[in-house]
Amino acid sequence: MPPTARTPVRPRLLYVTDLAYPARGRRYGDEDVHLTARLREDFDLALCHPRDAAALMDAFDAVVVRNSGPVPAYQEAYDDFRAQALSRGTRVYNPLDGRADMAGKQYLLDLTAAGHPVIPTVDRPEDLHRLPAADRYVVKPERGADSLGLRVVSAADLPGLLDGTVLAQPHIDFVHEISFCFVDSGFQYALYAPDPERRWELRPYEPSREDLRFARRFVEWNTLAHGIQRVDACRTADGDLLLVELEDLNPYLSLDALDAAGREAFVTALKASLRGFLAAH
Repeated sequence: MPPTARTPVRPRLLYVTDLAYPARGRRYGDEDVHLTARLREDFDLALCHPRDAAALMDAFDAVVVRNSGPVPAYQEAYDDFRAQALSRGTRVYNPLDGRADMAGKQYLLDLTAAGHPVIPTVDRPEDLHRLPAADRYVVKPERGADSLGLRVVSAADLPGLLDGTVLAQPHIDFVHEISFCFVDSGFQYALYAPDPERRWELRPYEPSREDLRFARRFVEWNTLAHGIQRVDACRTADGDLLLVELEDLNPYLSLDALDAAGREAFVTALKASLRGFLAAH
């Protein structure tokens, strides 16, 4: 009998997600069910909870961290996974050398000090003079996520709260928020929340050239060769954009707010990025 053609070996991905995380206004599980169904077209894939990633990752070619929920909820497990992945040379997507949210909120301080268009941020009482005068201020944990621990306080209360574990910013009354999604260095789509009080009711947004220039400067600053990044910004009453967050660990993608063509374009870009990531490592 003639020899049969051997089936090509497909890359094996461990997809890290918390399908049951109760996100406000978002359905983590639905998004990851959709994405994994599409990724299975090109990869062999298994899902696991973030607490199980370190124990399972050796059996896979790469670990893809997606909607795994706020890290403070499983900080010890995440620190162990990160340390083991770095020591073993495990391929993790997004790569673990991101400079933004995956490393905490220090980047907001760094970007403020460097004069980038970001909501001014300080973490020490002696630096409060760097913040513009405001009736209210936002205080949030340096390692927080998903608005956990966020408080709005008066200027009088602010100095006593800056103990090295929190950040302070002026409370900004903005027109709307915009999220720009990138895969590698390629812009994919933008979404915005017309009503600031309903930040997860998102609609497609057509960014201007200036809007994209704003978003790209932060993606370039982060220097991630591969991965998904979400640049969150707010539009001030003066029409300017200020960075709210640069999410490079596990950004929720709000794919349900896109039309079918937009979702297809994102999936195509993600598959290409993963193939390039695997080939480069």
